[in-house]
Amino acid sequence: MIAVVQRVTEASVTIHGVIKSQIGKGLLVLIGIEDADNDEDIEWLSTKLVGLRIFDDAEGVMNVSVKDDGGDILLVSQFTLHASTKKGMRPSYIKAAKPPVAIPLYEKMIAALGKELGKSVQSGEFGADMKIALLNNGPVTIVIDTKNKV
Repeated sequence: MIAVVQRVTEASVTIHGVIKSQIGKGLLVLIGIEDADNDEDIEWLSTKLVGLRIFDDAEGVMNVSVKDDGGDILLVSQFTLHASTKKGMRPSYIKAAKPPVAIPLYEKMIAALGKELGKSVQSGEFGADMKIALLNNGPVTIVIDTKNKV
């Protein structure tokens, strides 16, 4: 799994002109799922995301997690994170998992994040044409790949 993590002041997902999900202060996480991903990746990544200390403490140092800060998480599936641009000008998405594999893993990730965070996690809609709005705070943007844990 590849996750692009953005510390936000606010974020929302709009589908067909209707806001499906929105959060205030917290994390907007774009997630790309590949066929090789499994429950171990979900467990590791959900723990990492909820514990990632990228919010400011009282001294202005990034030393507080989203959970400790009382923030929210908005998780959005994005298969284009697995784009290969090695050949030509048209990206290949061959590594991105197809819906029968990706949807159950995406749903498990939402549940795992909610369990780690201790509250509901907002989400996009798998496969939908989504409009994502966000106010990146910092900006702080981090890329995490579960295949590079070491």
